Amino acid sequence: MAKALLGYVGGPDPRLLAEMRRLQQRVQDLESELVRMQAENDALTVASREESLLSSIDVTHAEPALA
Repeated sequence: MAKALLGYVGGPDPRLLAEMRRLQQRVQDLESELVRMQAENDALTVASREESLLSSIDVTHAEPALA
């Protein structure tokens, strides 16, 4: 019954298997790219927080240095 639902009666179609392997590899590639981009995004987020801490210092109201 499952074979009839998939639309073929014989054994597995080699073209279909090749396409499945290609798509599985593409999914793995995209997942690894996603992990890489998330790590890069996290690093950029940390860097932007550090910069925002420095830019939050109000220089106009800073106390003068003692001479």
